[in-house]
Amino acid sequence: MRTKKNEATIKKNHMDVLWHEYTDKKDLTPITGASLSEKASVIGRVGIMMLACGTGAWRVRSSMNELSELMNVTCTVDIGLMSINYTCFDGNDSFSQSLCLTNTGVNTSQLNRLEKLVSNFATDEIGQSCEKIHSKLDKIEKIHGLYSPVMLAVFAALACGAFTFLLGGGIVEMLCAFAGAGIGNYIRCKLSKHHFTLFLCIISSVSTACLTYTVLLKLLELIFAVNLQHEAGYICSMLFIIPGFPFITSGIDLAKLDMRSGTERLAYSMIIVTVATMTAWILAMVLGLKPIPFLPLEFALWQWIVFRLLASFCGVLGFSIMFNSPIRLAAAAGIIGAISNTTRLELIDLLSLPPAAAAFIGAFFAGILASTLKGMAGYPRISITVPSIVIMVPGLYLYKGFYNLGIMSLSTAASWLASALLIILALPLGLIFARIITDKTFRYCT
Repeated sequence: MRTKKNEATIKKNHMDVLWHEYTDKKDLTPITGASLSEKASVIGRVGIMMLACGTGAWRVRSSMNELSELMNVTCTVDIGLMSINYTCFDGNDSFSQSLCLTNTGVNTSQLNRLEKLVSNFATDEIGQSCEKIHSKLDKIEKIHGLYSPVMLAVFAALACGAFTFLLGGGIVEMLCAFAGAGIGNYIRCKLSKHHFTLFLCIISSVSTACLTYTVLLKLLELIFAVNLQHEAGYICSMLFIIPGFPFITSGIDLAKLDMRSGTERLAYSMIIVTVATMTAWILAMVLGLKPIPFLPLEFALWQWIVFRLLASFCGVLGFSIMFNSPIRLAAAAGIIGAISNTTRLELIDLLSLPPAAAAFIGAFFAGILASTLKGMAGYPRISITVPSIVIMVPGLYLYKGFYNLGIMSLSTAASWLASALLIILALPLGLIFARIITDKTFRYCT
């Protein structure tokens, strides 16, 4: 007899891989002496776990290759956004597998643990059995999130509040964006935790953020007679949804000719941007909001620099925490982001440099600083570089482009979207050139 509980249970569309079925718990043979299927299970599992953390295809392949060499096998792998197809050879036999993810995201804490496991594999794991290695991977896999939805909401609010100032908003816009982004990201976290579909998470969180911003602004207008022109900041309340990580890693993958991974990441990013901006546009039509220019702020040069450094640090720190980075790693990314983003903004203001060119220089500078810090602190490079330049992703430009497209102002829409495209292209290019200069293994396509 079927119960209501059974009827309410949602059956998984992706079945779990039972990794321990590849092993014999009583067999203590070191992984180097294990069967090809056991070796391949470790190689593939590490690869799919790293892919689940949001890192690029080059890093995933490099880690799988390193493990393969230590186990005396050859591995070929084709990597997408959410799947890996790979084959392992040992000179006599071959073993092929196709692995896929149920969802994708960013988890820099888990990525850090996986990279340490790979780098220390020759000393710490090479003498361990396949069963023990899978048990260690079980523990790493359980690192789902370091922070609660409330904590993530607070740091999303901090990031978007800082973002608002960097885009030209004042204290009113920052306050309203802080509240909107915090509540919006809390909704997103709760829905994601319960495995709701991507579209529902985006629409619900963006709608909540924009509505919260509007309601708070109306209250401030009624109570404190605040100028309604501050409505321009409603865009900033939804910027926590902008997929900066996959946007940037897609460019890096394409640069390494990982065409499948690069194009899939780019398509994924565009889906998020399209759904988010269309949702915000519809709400803007309903609520009567327009992306008008911010009210001008008057500061001396030194004040602009100080405030931009502080806001950039807070923005990058917030985004890093949203990527599940430990506090120390997030702070390191924040320092690099503060320096590189402030440099970018000052190049635009003082030298009238085109935004795309300034974005390239800012990303390049971030890449150089991250390489230095990686050598000192041992953090994964991508865990520092990408969060440090996410704040440079032109979310405002993208929204204004789609907004004007929606009202059929095609020439204005084309201008905003073209500017956004150039900046999006410039950011990974800056990181790539910095990586080419500082990492000799990255210079070649072998």
